[in-house]
Amino acid sequence: MRKIIAITHVTLDGIMQSPGGPEEDPRGGFTQGGWTIPFRSADGGAALGEIMSREFDLLLGRRTYEIFAAHWPYAGDNPIANAFNKATKHVVTNSLDRFDWVNTHRMSGDAADEVRRLKASDGPELHIWGSSELLQTLIAAQLVDEFRVWIYPLVLGKGKRLFEDGVPPRGFTLVESRCTSKGVLLNTYRPAGPLPKGSLPPDNPTDAEQARRKKLAGEDTAATS
Repeated sequence: MRKIIAITHVTLDGIMQSPGGPEEDPRGGFTQGGWTIPFRSADGGAALGEIMSREFDLLLGRRTYEIFAAHWPYAGDNPIANAFNKATKHVVTNSLDRFDWVNTHRMSGDAADEVRRLKASDGPELHIWGSSELLQTLIAAQLVDEFRVWIYPLVLGKGKRLFEDGVPPRGFTLVESRCTSKGVLLNTYRPAGPLPKGSLPPDNPTDAEQARRKKLAGEDTAATS
């Protein structure tokens, strides 16, 4: 069984869209692309180098594949390019049928089923970079084993998020946390199952609290009518 690891750059408000440059993904009128650049540091680069030094395959959505394939094969001799070019690329797409980047394989059909079969095969870890739409499918299917979330100290207010509305509520365990000299948190989380039930004392609301709840219920009814 192969481990699926999502490696994601996010802002404090959870935005993951177009971290590396303004032209990566400007869809939806997103104009803040390249927001990770001011936070690059030697220690952050070393942490990235640790990831690149290991054996892994890539699991990518179609748009992230196109971004990577237009850059990394032409990036020269550097650790990231070398690692990505060497890795086997598994691309989940029902539209692309030609791949110029070496060692690329197409996965079509039902994304969750295809990834589930790939996960059950022999091979190294599967690393997901970007691929926000594919991630929503895999999160919902509970197929991601580990989230390496690089959290940047800024907010953007709009854009695609790592956890969009509609993902199932789940708990996570923080297994590692580091901070770069530029204030980027490098956190590693693993799924911990359904949310634990609360252990509050028995509900014994005051008259004032009952009145507040009644008022709130009335406001909700009015808002949806």
